[in-house]
Amino acid sequence: MEAVMRKIMDCLLALQKLQFDVRVRLTAVQAELEKLRAEVPPTILAHYERLVGRGKKGVALARNGVCSECHLRITGGKLVGLSAGTDIQLCDNCGRYLYLPETAPVGLAETKALPTAAIKRTPREAVYHVA
Repeated sequence: MEAVMRKIMDCLLALQKLQFDVRVRLTAVQAELEKLRAEVPPTILAHYERLVGRGKKGVALARNGVCSECHLRITGGKLVGLSAGTDIQLCDNCGRYLYLPETAPVGLAETKALPTAAIKRTPREAVYHVA
């Protein structure tokens, strides 16, 4: 199952590279595009084509736990699904298919905790209500 999902995502990524490369002319790669489209299931291809039709990329790389297109954090469950390769995952924010390269780290990069500023609170004055 993992190999099938990886193959589908590899085909989508290759299709995206061919479609968005401005140096490549469509007549030269039309046969390659059709071959890649034939390897992707119709429902997945339809969603991908809707995104491309709106001028967006259909596949986003998942780098350090973040979607490379909308730059928002990917949930832990999606990261586990991506690393297991058992299912195709969509970004919750932008709707693109998430692709995790085999050499990429799954989780977030090590980050340093920022020092918190001390909050200075002033005491409030007592307010008395007269009825």
